[in-house]
Amino acid sequence: MNHNRRIGQWGEQVAATYLAQKGYHVLERNVRTPYGEIDVVAEIEGMIVFVEVKTRTSRLFGLPEEALTPKKRKRMATAAAHYAALHNIETWQCDAIAIEAMPGSKPQIEHFENVTADLT
Repeated sequence: MNHNRRIGQWGEQVAATYLAQKGYHVLERNVRTPYGEIDVVAEIEGMIVFVEVKTRTSRLFGLPEEALTPKKRKRMATAAAHYAALHNIETWQCDAIAIEAMPGSKPQIEHFENVTADLT
């Protein structure tokens, strides 16, 4: 497994733990759809939340949230809508979690809610 994949998996675990601590129930991870992978599927207060996780170990390529381009957010929404249709889910949203994990320091986590709202 390459370095980027290991960092990505680590970030997804950090995000799942963070969500659980915030009261979310993590239902699935790494769900593949014809429109792309959903990193985390969680539920809170009856709403299903599809979460994209972006992890960076340096700022060489920018902040993690900068990777959430309009194209990526559109792909997230399409994958989420596909999953929701398959599972008869009516109430859902797409969130993103950005993790900065600089060597020697505690990971910085930022949770962005409803990141695809402006696409509908």
